Amino acid sequence: MTSLSPRSASTLWIVLLTAASTLTTWALACATPFPALAALAAVHMRRRDGITLMLIAWAASQIVGFGLLGYPHDPVTMGWGIALGVAATGSAWTAYAALDQVRRIPVAGRLALAYGVGFAAFKAIVLLFAFGLGGVATASAPGLLANQFVRNGAILIGLWALYGGLTAIGVPAASRRQRAAAA
Repeated sequence: MTSLSPRSASTLWIVLLTAASTLTTWALACATPFPALAALAAVHMRRRDGITLMLIAWAASQIVGFGLLGYPHDPVTMGWGIALGVAATGSAWTAYAALDQVRRIPVAGRLALAYGVGFAAFKAIVLLFAFGLGGVATASAPGLLANQFVRNGAILIGLWALYGGLTAIGVPAASRRQRAAAA
């Protein structure tokens, strides 16, 4: 497998991480770990590949939700689907932007930074949509936010372990991210 082109390796990782997040969505009934995916992508993938990952993972989560879990097809639920897509891509953009501002910190530090700002951006965008779609109290509930932060953080650790384990056995790494000017 190590003979894959950088583009093919990135495509492989988009597929693998989308599959992992889709399984998480299905298992947890709509808990796609977008901030975790955003952080992992910002550290290990080119910006365009990370944004592609977020959009494909979002589409997969919508297919699972509306197709397998039976989400209602009403305007509010559809609006929340759009909100999650915007929040997912906003989370990734924010994670990449934060990493563009730092130099020479270890991978764990970059993951932590990307995760923290990605989670904050994701939740801020969700809260903005909640003002129009309803659910402000839920979107801003400290206990729920803490639970989601910990759950997504645990999923990030699992995804990072998956990434590290698969690259250790010969799956080529995703094309490394480049600084903003080259991304």
